[in-house]
Amino acid sequence: MFTLNEYGRIQKLAMRRPEQAMVSQEKIDAEWRPLNYHTRPGYDRAVREHHHFADIIRGVGAEVIYLPAADSLTMDSLYVRDAATVCAKGVILCNMGKPARSAEPGVHGEALKQAGIPLAGAITGEGKVEGGDIIWLDQRHVGIARGYRTNDEGIRQFKEIVGSGVHVEVAVLPHYKGPSDVFHLMSIISPLDKDLQLVYSPLMPVTFREWLLDHGHKFVEVPEAEFPSMGCNVLAIAPREVVMVEGNPETKRRMEAAGCKVHVIEAAAISVPGEGGPTCLTRPLLRAA
Repeated sequence: MFTLNEYGRIQKLAMRRPEQAMVSQEKIDAEWRPLNYHTRPGYDRAVREHHHFADIIRGVGAEVIYLPAADSLTMDSLYVRDAATVCAKGVILCNMGKPARSAEPGVHGEALKQAGIPLAGAITGEGKVEGGDIIWLDQRHVGIARGYRTNDEGIRQFKEIVGSGVHVEVAVLPHYKGPSDVFHLMSIISPLDKDLQLVYSPLMPVTFREWLLDHGHKFVEVPEAEFPSMGCNVLAIAPREVVMVEGNPETKRRMEAAGCKVHVIEAAAISVPGEGGPTCLTRPLLRAA
């Protein structure tokens, strides 16, 4: 049985190197505008940044499974969180809300199967779910967003796969920047510990925020000025040990005041252009209880 949380010490996770996602500067130059990136990433810099990020994750003893390249993938496949999620029985392959990413779950599934990771099911047909819209709080409580990337049919299928023993709390996301944006549930909340969440409250659904508070969770608030620079996109690699993108000093100070050890990474090529921070770049598979 998979241990389900977003804060325990990472034991195993999947990533995809820029060499397999971006492939080359020529591929980047052809794709970054159609995929709605803000700026053109530099390939060589992306390789360096991603290597350093992976070294930090290995520092807590995590095994990194690197996912392969495929002709069907775009450079968005660097952000491996979205194509799969997990439940107690194993990995759930998602069905992408962004059409250009439709091939990613199948490539994920084949690679994870070869790595000996059990597959629990898949979101299919009209159902849409992206992994950035799912947050496991513990073995029996999970939050899932209803937004532009995850729809009602996807949520229904997700509930069916995880089973009736799990409470699925649906967070209805605001319109914000609209259907073309990369706005997920994990854009506005990042777990730091079992009862501590980093949040950007101005965009949080009221009922979801109240549900967390009712279950005893405390919040570290991201300041308004640091939300656009991915201050809220923080990966817990162990309880109260996190990785964040540079350029968010006040958020860093607030997490440290809450007892967190904070690693700051340069991410001008791997995160900033596509708005995919540390959580987006990783698909944790096994965490400590």
